[in-house]
Amino acid sequence: MSDALLKLDTVSKVFGGIRALSDVSLTVPQNRIVGVIGPNGAGKTTLFNVITGAYRASAGDVVFDGQSVTQWPSHRIVRAGIARTFQNIRLFAGMTVWEHLLVAQPHQGSMLRRVLPSRWADPKAWARAEEALEIFGLQTYRDSIARTLSYGLQRKVEMARAMTAGPKLLMLDEPVAGMNHDEAEELRQLLLRLQGRGLSILLIEHDMAFVMNLCHQLYVLDFGALIAAGTPAEIRTNPVVLDAYLGSETAC
Repeated sequence: MSDALLKLDTVSKVFGGIRALSDVSLTVPQNRIVGVIGPNGAGKTTLFNVITGAYRASAGDVVFDGQSVTQWPSHRIVRAGIARTFQNIRLFAGMTVWEHLLVAQPHQGSMLRRVLPSRWADPKAWARAEEALEIFGLQTYRDSIARTLSYGLQRKVEMARAMTAGPKLLMLDEPVAGMNHDEAEELRQLLLRLQGRGLSILLIEHDMAFVMNLCHQLYVLDFGALIAAGTPAEIRTNPVVLDAYLGSETAC
């Protein structure tokens, strides 16, 4: 597709004798929200790790914004415009919400600015952090130690931190895990607003009501292989997906 921001072409990942991904191809168009679903152990997080350079693909190609990034290290991929969150929240002990939003930003100048961001950050970094606070509704918690906040707020801090890097593609690994219905709906509306501002989003999620009412396109993995792709309406009624994963959840 000419408007593809991210494209995977027959990507595989093998660990020893275990084939974690097998010839997976998918596309994330510009300014769209795409979901990856499937049972536990299907290879979803491995897929994210290959895209972001944490793992190197055993075969195939990962193309981002017109360039092959298959052999790139993680830090170069981040600078190219891909930011991610993790299935397990990864926040720094003892750091405030504000400090989290500064320390993750693209490095300019001396290492001192990275070690002590709250005092030495440049004005542009401050502006990006202020914008992230506003977008995610975290102004009240600016000076709070991030790891003392509720689970849902910690998720928001992690996403806000990723956004301060100014990504073209935001990758979210189970963003509504641990959230109640109201928190999940608030996040759904927020992601739609971000998409409306031009951001592309690729997410992994088990909450079918959430993905069915958010994503433009879904890909379904099972045992490391892509078993289906389509719109939420198509996936909801796909007999292969029903048998492998959705089952009685089709009413979502």
